[in-house]
Amino acid sequence: MGFGPPQGRPTVTDDEIAAIMNQPPRVRALRNALGATGDAIDPLLDLYRPYVTGLDRLPRDGRFLLVGNHTAFGFAEVLLMPYYTRRELGVRVRPLAERALGQMTGFGGDLVAAFGGVVGHPDTARELMRHNETVLVFPGGGREMPKFKGEEYQLKWDGRSGFARVAIESGYPIVPVGLVGSDDVYEPLFERDSTLGRLSQSIGERLGGRSDMAMPLVRGIGPTLIPRPQRMYLEFGEPISTTVPAGTTDHARWVETVKTTTQQALEQILTDLQEIRADDPYRNLNPLAWSRAAQPPVPVSRAI
Repeated sequence: MGFGPPQGRPTVTDDEIAAIMNQPPRVRALRNALGATGDAIDPLLDLYRPYVTGLDRLPRDGRFLLVGNHTAFGFAEVLLMPYYTRRELGVRVRPLAERALGQMTGFGGDLVAAFGGVVGHPDTARELMRHNETVLVFPGGGREMPKFKGEEYQLKWDGRSGFARVAIESGYPIVPVGLVGSDDVYEPLFERDSTLGRLSQSIGERLGGRSDMAMPLVRGIGPTLIPRPQRMYLEFGEPISTTVPAGTTDHARWVETVKTTTQQALEQILTDLQEIRADDPYRNLNPLAWSRAAQPPVPVSRAI
């Protein structure tokens, strides 16, 4: 989920912009059903005791841009980042989706819209921000999801900075949010530069026109594709101000500064979470280690 490169980027239609805030009754009904379902799964998520920290850092008005990392299969982060934001603040998060998802028709399209998803484009992001919505973007987009051996939790932004530009224009602070755990549900069997890795990329390019979207061979439990149980570790970072400093005349440099600051903050979050996970006896969801599971630190404001 990202904006994509400026050159050759498809435009969004007036109808797509209008539909962002004016959803049809069937989508609104589905959205209400999803909200009720989310409330009902609170006990289920709590049962797995995901490690979640930094919720107290979220701006209380809900007016911010979440910038996250995509994991190998893109499911856990798309679920958990909006879920815990809504649970903390009571706001709906609007993910910026790949165009193929954002333009789906039928029930699938209604489901994406009900979840809050819109086509990932600067114009749609600006419209959401104009209405003070909470927005979620993955600058790496879909190409950040195929993980070969040794690429777990690496960001692949390829210089993309559109999210920073739109946040600056709209006066939106950026909250980096990282997820660790999902890249370990399946283990890649070979590296990207290996013989089999190059073969996978060649096949991916022939089938889809893009070698960077090639999926590697993976395994779960043992030699099977049964998912390996993994605890999820989620951290919301300190908000990053996008306000242009007084006297700044080089707008492009400030965009790059905000982008780089965000990327470095997110990379540090991912490093910290991996260190916490390394010492966590509950990381494989071992019920015998439940009582010794790593817990997030208590905020100073609440500890006093």
